[in-house]
Amino acid sequence: METRIRILLVDDEPSLVKIVSKRLEMEGYDVCTAMDGEGALQRVSAQEPHLIILDVMLPKMSGYDVCKKLKADEKYKKIPILLFTAKVQERDERIGLESGADGYIRKPFRAAELLEKIKALLARNGACV
Repeated sequence: METRIRILLVDDEPSLVKIVSKRLEMEGYDVCTAMDGEGALQRVSAQEPHLIILDVMLPKMSGYDVCKKLKADEKYKKIPILLFTAKVQERDERIGLESGADGYIRKPFRAAELLEKIKALLARNGACV
């Protein structure tokens, strides 16, 4: 039985979650979602995703804090995290990478760029894409 790649998409903008989820599903990924930082941590535990797309500006806990928490946990630290944010300053990207993120993509984004980064992170992590 072939296991499909599961991606956790965390964003508090429902229309964006719907659009990105649909696109990822069209590419053959299983997608689970969360709308805030606390929900993201619960979903990681319940769903064990192969990759996380994580907004930075979230209710309850920032994406930076979620990232730090996951990367500090032995069980989850190997899951690639792609920060997905409207924060465009170079300083914001540096903070994201320092928090443990494996990649950074700015909104607005191009679908092709998002899919490329996902494939690269999954390949680097040894997941079949």
